[in-house]
Amino acid sequence: MAGAESARPAPPVLPWTVRLQVLALGAFCDLSQRRNGTVNRFLFSLADRKTPARPRPDALGVRSADVMVGNDRNLWARVFSSSAGEAGAAPLPVLVYFHGGGFALLSAASAPLDAMCRRFCRELRAVVVSVNYRRAPEHRYPAAYADCVDVLSYLGNTGLPADLGVPVDLSRCFLIGDSAGGNIAHHVAHRWTSPAAATSSNPVRLAGIILLQPYFGGEERTEAELRLEGVGPVVNMRRSDWFWKAFLPEGADRNHPAAHVTGEAGPEPELPEAFPPAMVVVGGFDPLQDWQRRYAAMLQRKGKAVRLVEFPDAIHGFYIFPKLPDAGKLVKDVKTFMETHTPDH
Repeated sequence: MAGAESARPAPPVLPWTVRLQVLALGAFCDLSQRRNGTVNRFLFSLADRKTPARPRPDALGVRSADVMVGNDRNLWARVFSSSAGEAGAAPLPVLVYFHGGGFALLSAASAPLDAMCRRFCRELRAVVVSVNYRRAPEHRYPAAYADCVDVLSYLGNTGLPADLGVPVDLSRCFLIGDSAGGNIAHHVAHRWTSPAAATSSNPVRLAGIILLQPYFGGEERTEAELRLEGVGPVVNMRRSDWFWKAFLPEGADRNHPAAHVTGEAGPEPELPEAFPPAMVVVGGFDPLQDWQRRYAAMLQRKGKAVRLVEFPDAIHGFYIFPKLPDAGKLVKDVKTFMETHTPDH
């Protein structure tokens, strides 16, 4: 064990402002995870600053509006559009975003995630739809997956708000998710491209999926999980185990197909022929990196187009912090992926 300890890297070098935010988020996460498996949502709300939709363009020229998808379960989405769209311009792609938070925390109104979606909207020249899906443990598997599929159905059947101001191309729909949202993006793409769904007349077509440090796992402790325990911020094994227990069905372990999709503990998932090209983002200080690389390798074995993008110095959730240089680099990589994987290519 001493050898394993000595093999651990030094903690990542972060700006002090980022370090403080990461430490505060981790502390509130720990305090909010009750031993009985419930979440102290009031306590976590003290760290989870919310921001309302902004119908008027901000400094980036981006405006937002909240759209109710399902009143019966308070399912809604925040739609971001840019005033940079001009009359007569080509229709914009749609980027459907699923937020992270271990399936249990954060929301589409969380200020850092709202700000990130605004950057995506402006810099990727896309209409961004951020889904506020139901969270665990109040709503376990498969509630989040079902909600996000229903939002895709809504986009095709009802459409985006008429006052959006820009035309959109639903055949250029990309799913993007970070952490737990990356897990959701995989499972939603799997459902949306299934043979049964392929017969639907819904115009939404998935051009690609972008998984930012997706949250996969299993009963096995990987080399990266052991090496980075106590080193990589945000994610550790205790927090991660709590989230999986809160999300998965009662009595299920982490080898459940929702968590373990790479085949080591059971059959690999059968991917539909129409499963879209994928971009998988990995950070060098993310304890989940082994699961993410295995996921990309699984897609390759099945003949699916996949691009693995590595950021050696990145912590889990680095894309939320615009001060980190890698956050800007990521946007450029995502833009390249979206431009490459369109119906015209």
